[in-house]
Amino acid sequence: MDHVLSPKRPGNFTYTTITMIQAKKKLNLLKIASNFIVGADVASIEPYGSGHINDTYYINNTNKEDPGYLLQRINHRVFKDIPSLINNIHLVTNHLRSKLKEIPGADPDKEVLSLVMTNDHSYYFSDERGNYWRMYKYLKNTKSIDIVQTNEQAFEGGKAFGKFQMLLFDLDINLLNYTIPAFHHIGLRLTRLNTSLQTDPLDRKKTVAAEVEFIQHRVEHMCAILNLGREGGLPLRITHNDTKFNNILLDENDQAQCVIDLDTVMPGYVAYDFGDAIRSIINTAPEDEADLNKISLNIPLFEAFTRGYLQESAGFLTENEIRSLPLSVLLFPYMQGVRFLTDYLNGDVYYKTHVPDHNLQRARAQFQLLRKLEEQYAKIEGFIWQAANTHLNKDINTNRSEAV
Repeated sequence: MDHVLSPKRPGNFTYTTITMIQAKKKLNLLKIASNFIVGADVASIEPYGSGHINDTYYINNTNKEDPGYLLQRINHRVFKDIPSLINNIHLVTNHLRSKLKEIPGADPDKEVLSLVMTNDHSYYFSDERGNYWRMYKYLKNTKSIDIVQTNEQAFEGGKAFGKFQMLLFDLDINLLNYTIPAFHHIGLRLTRLNTSLQTDPLDRKKTVAAEVEFIQHRVEHMCAILNLGREGGLPLRITHNDTKFNNILLDENDQAQCVIDLDTVMPGYVAYDFGDAIRSIINTAPEDEADLNKISLNIPLFEAFTRGYLQESAGFLTENEIRSLPLSVLLFPYMQGVRFLTDYLNGDVYYKTHVPDHNLQRARAQFQLLRKLEEQYAKIEGFIWQAANTHLNKDINTNRSEAV
């Protein structure tokens, strides 16, 4: 029977240690956890991880052979349709598990997240306060990292996301819902920026003239992937849509084991996953670096990630999809800068800020990163084609981005 659909006996939940955070948030975590079918008594429930969207708790069991569970409160203000979100995750994890069973040496129980069923045979629970909860089986002896430190780690990250896309390419995208509609739609992001410039609620428009000119100068080029998709030149795939490196679990040997945080898995273009991942690893400085002179490119990490990604994905990508990859490397700092600038104009209502004009500082850092990428674009594009052709039977690096 499929691992994720195999219920165990309900645990006899007994209180041992529930942390103070439960009292502060007035959440009866023990009662909430008792709605899920687990195989051991609860020893403790503790806050886990550093995510900014969902609240996560680690459930440690009295049975030391049981690795435990992760209980999550899903942010229903960000994700408006929880049943559709859970349905997406259930479809995707089941498909990944079935494909991995066909691969010699693969271990689906370690390489795929496993949702835990509730007592009423659902995969989420809604409490009396209107909160939505889910539970995953905990994957022990794994780690996630926020900052990529070695080429080997970058290569493993590329393999993980490339393999993720490859294993899902034959799952019908029509079965999945959009958990955040138009999430990577640069046209929508630019429209929202224009609205903020017109309304200018805090009289900040006068401080961003240089940034607005920078954005306007690149609009046509940055809409190229979106336009090519609209014209039918790019197929919709099932993509992750949040390919930060900390959404990969590594094992004790720094080998990629499992792609996590599947809330944004939905139809999209493969270039969006690639570009978002490169943005998260190629910058040598923090995302909000105030000294723009400190921003430069870590080309070896880019090359390692690209090799890993195309090792797994080149075989199913179309030529236009490969042509879209280098442009996506430019698109994502541009789009993130647009988002930061919009929030700055609106009064910093979306991103948390820690210093005055923090979102403007973030936007400027993203645009400086984009300048650096533009300077190295020919090298970036050339390496992508070189890596792609290593795994293809023919050389398709003619005309390159002219098709885009």
